[in-house]
Amino acid sequence: MIKRVEIKTIDDASLLFLDQQYNDNIHRLRTNYLYRGIPDTAYKLETSLRRVCRHRSKLIEPSILLNFTKYAINEDPQLYTSVWRQMILGQHHGLPTRLLDWTHSSLIALHFATSENNISDTDKRDGMVWRIDVEELAELLPPVYREKLKAEHSFIFSVSQLDPIANTTDKYDKDMGDHSMVIIEPPSLDQRIISQYSYFSIIPDGIRDIEKFLDDNTENTVCYVIDKHVRWDIRDMLDQFNISERVLYPGLDGLSKWIARHYYVMDSLYEEETGLKD
Repeated sequence: MIKRVEIKTIDDASLLFLDQQYNDNIHRLRTNYLYRGIPDTAYKLETSLRRVCRHRSKLIEPSILLNFTKYAINEDPQLYTSVWRQMILGQHHGLPTRLLDWTHSSLIALHFATSENNISDTDKRDGMVWRIDVEELAELLPPVYREKLKAEHSFIFSVSQLDPIANTTDKYDKDMGDHSMVIIEPPSLDQRIISQYSYFSIIPDGIRDIEKFLDDNTENTVCYVIDKHVRWDIRDMLDQFNISERVLYPGLDGLSKWIARHYYVMDSLYEEETGLKD
C-alpha cells in the first residue's frame, strides 16, 4: 500500500529530513529507504525506456544497448562485460533504459522535487518525493537472489553480484515476472553518481505499472506531496544546506544553474518595484 503524506510547511518537510531508522544490531541510525524526487505530481513513476519506446520496449531495448555499447566503448572498456553496466552508463548520459533513478538522501530527492528548468514554475505546481524500503523489496525477490544478498549481508546488488545470477535481460525478466525487482548500486563511473548518492531499480518487463506494483506489494512505500506554496521555502533552505546543482552536477553547467536561481528576482518583488505584472 502507498501512503500519501502532504507537505505544506517547513515543519512538515522535517518528516523527510528525520526519516531515519535505528538499527538495534549496531546501535546506529541506518535507514533502508531510498528516495526519488519529481518536480510535478502529474508525472508517474515510469522508466525512460517505457516513455520512449512504449509497448515495443522489450523489442527495441537490445538494439538501444547494442548501439550504445558499440559507440561508447572508449568511455568504458568494460561495457561489453555486463548489460547492467551498459544500462547504468547509458542512463547517466540520457539513454532510454529500464532503470529508475533513486538516491539514498532525502535531501537530494527534495532537490529534484523543488527544481525546475524554468525557475518561474517553482511555485506553479506541486512536487513529490517517493520513498521505498529496499529491505522490503528484497524480500520479494526469488530465492536465489535473496540468498545472494543474505550471503553479502545486503539488500542491494552491485553489478558484479548480479551478473552471475542474471547476465541478460531475458533471464532477468523471466526471474522477476511481475512480482519483484532488483535495486542496484552503480559503480562510481564519475563524480555525479557519487555526489547524488545514486541507486537504481531495474524494472522488469512484467511490471508495466510501477505504482500499482508498489501499492499491491509493499507496506512502507510513501509518496510525499510538496505543496507548491512551500516549494520556494524548501528550495532556499536546500541551497543553504549546500544541496544544489553546484554540488550535484559538478562543473560549469551546474554552477551556472545554481547562480541563476540564486539571483532570480521573484514576481512579487518585480511587481512591487516596477508596478508591472510579468
